[in-house]
Amino acid sequence: MMETRAMMRMGLAAIFAAGLALPARAERIAVSAGEAVQEIIDRADEGDVILLKAGEHRGPIRVTRKVTVEGEPGAIVTGPGQGSVITVSAPGAVVRGLTIRGSGANLEKMDAGIFVEKTAADALVERNRMEGNLYGIYLHGAENSIAKNNTIIGMEEGRLNEAGNGISVWNAPGAKVLDNDVRFGRDGIYVITSKRNVFSGNRFRDLRFAIHYMYTNDSEITDNISINNAVGFAMMFSSRLKITGNVSDGDRDHGFLFNYANGSQIAGNTVLGRLQPAERWTNAGTRDRNDKEHGLPAPDTSEVAQGSDFRPGPTKCVFIYNANQNRFRDNWFEGCEIGIHFTAGSERNEMVGNAFIRNRNQVKYVSTRYLDWSKDGRGNYWSDNPAFDLNGDGLGDSAYRPNDLVDKVLWTAPQAKVLMNSPAVQVIRWAQAQFPALLPGGVVDSRPLMAPPPRPKVAKGGQP
Repeated sequence: MMETRAMMRMGLAAIFAAGLALPARAERIAVSAGEAVQEIIDRADEGDVILLKAGEHRGPIRVTRKVTVEGEPGAIVTGPGQGSVITVSAPGAVVRGLTIRGSGANLEKMDAGIFVEKTAADALVERNRMEGNLYGIYLHGAENSIAKNNTIIGMEEGRLNEAGNGISVWNAPGAKVLDNDVRFGRDGIYVITSKRNVFSGNRFRDLRFAIHYMYTNDSEITDNISINNAVGFAMMFSSRLKITGNVSDGDRDHGFLFNYANGSQIAGNTVLGRLQPAERWTNAGTRDRNDKEHGLPAPDTSEVAQGSDFRPGPTKCVFIYNANQNRFRDNWFEGCEIGIHFTAGSERNEMVGNAFIRNRNQVKYVSTRYLDWSKDGRGNYWSDNPAFDLNGDGLGDSAYRPNDLVDKVLWTAPQAKVLMNSPAVQVIRWAQAQFPALLPGGVVDSRPLMAPPPRPKVAKGGQP
């Protein structure tokens, strides 16, 4: 009997102890406009939801606990014009559903609408609206953090180099930037010194670069839309990237730019050129030109200088500058001044199954070295290729050469354009057609496709 009672006591004690070990139930704490948000966050327990009611709440706010700071429709957090409006330092914290304004304007201090510190691994920033902050969201070393479904409207006035980025990622392995809408400011997403990042489903307008990679490896850029930016997707000093399903629509200088980018897969992307007013290239309203900071040659504006009212944009669907061992497959490049500009010793890049449609110059490659852009009996489609397919195998019966000797003369001496219709130029082109040995080195497609491959599907929110 005594043994039975002792066992009962032990069982009750174990149940009581287990009850003490259970976490307290998370609370939902409503905060009205004008209340001290910071004090309420500091008193909250982990897992609590701090619900900001509609109206204006004064920042700055610092999230130092694993809580969710959430806004009802109409909830606004306004900073004092100095520093970041909301700073997140707790791992696993969540900030969602807020309109955020009033950051400082100090680039060195990285003033942002939401600044996620290194200690805030796995933080989630979603469904917020950022208006007029220096940086929209800054993921500063926060591993596996996520910025998702946010709308970011950056600074519209002033010098472009004095504006911040929509979303900045610094040394944040595993961070993801998903389904955001970014407009105005410097770059849509700027990432530096990071790895294993995923940027997918984002939409960008009226920026310098839509996505700008620097020293970031083993990452994915998929299904993003760039519209009306200076450059769509700039990959610099980065390796082993997977770049698929992205769209550049009417960007100004380059749809895709690869500068010291190596060992990457570029597949199923679309660049669409549009005839655009020449003032986009000559008007200071675009605010700054930034090629010099990356050691790149400035875009050719010779046609604008001659008084043209419109010109194709982008200037180049793709610009490849000292980038090696990349695979370009099944991409669609249409309506640019130059389809691909290939320069600065880029080697062992594979070009197969791509469509070059109605570009003024399909390829610009100034070299005496021969490059065959076909592999395993399959090349690319060229809309200006006059070849025949007598055996019906879907491949041209003769090789396609996008450039000839006259092209190279014009690239090295643009003043020679005045001779384009002269008998001498016509004789040179006739002689090259009759005696292929006279053709210079350069790009040749020995197995050109006679029909374009299926056009890649446009990502969600893109234009046809």
